[in-house]
Amino acid sequence: MRVIVLFDLPVVTAEDRREYTKFRKYLLKSGFLMMQESVYCKMALNQTSASSIMDGVRKNSPAEGLVQMLCITEKQYNKMECVCGKITKTVLDTDERLVIL
Repeated sequence: MRVIVLFDLPVVTAEDRREYTKFRKYLLKSGFLMMQESVYCKMALNQTSASSIMDGVRKNSPAEGLVQMLCITEKQYNKMECVCGKITKTVLDTDERLVIL
């Protein structure tokens, strides 16, 4: 599963910018990957894990602005089509796991 967070936060005042930065840093420290500006994505093993991730985003979201979350399956995520531009992969973003015994 994937949890996608989309947000539009005000950055008019210095306090707004601090809240924006604090929220963005929370997402990065929590393991979210930036897909586009203001669109972040994180993998979840199951619905329980996704719910936990979404609870964390709710607790750390700023009071002002718009924050939306979407939980989709890996199959739905893989059907995403890139219409224009180029997808760059600097971080391995896959559900495959390597186990070395």
